[in-house]
Amino acid sequence: MAASLDQDIEDIRTLLKEREQASGDLAAALKRARRRLPRRIYKQGMKLADALPMLEHPRLRPTVDEKPLRGAAREVKAHLQKVDLADRRKGFWLGVLGSMAFSVMVVLILLIVVLRWRGLV
Repeated sequence: MAASLDQDIEDIRTLLKEREQASGDLAAALKRARRRLPRRIYKQGMKLADALPMLEHPRLRPTVDEKPLRGAAREVKAHLQKVDLADRRKGFWLGVLGSMAFSVMVVLILLIVVLRWRGLV
């Protein structure tokens, strides 16, 4: 059972690196990906990161209740596996295009207002 929790934490670190482009130890990777993660997932991940030093120590490991940690690891892992990179990329570009279209529309409206104010239209 202990090996499965360690393996789950390592899988989470790998998924954070692949899907969220956040590398480093677990706590640092979660902090880098914080804005892109739901609050619950972030808190579950930080629970794992906080327990990691105790899990690595052979004498302190038996004092840790691993059942809630396994549940947290499962939840974080499931969320990270569902992240669709293509959809996120598409959403980013649609946001950029929408922002540009809005800016062009505002400039055109201001141009028409100024031309009307000057009596040219």
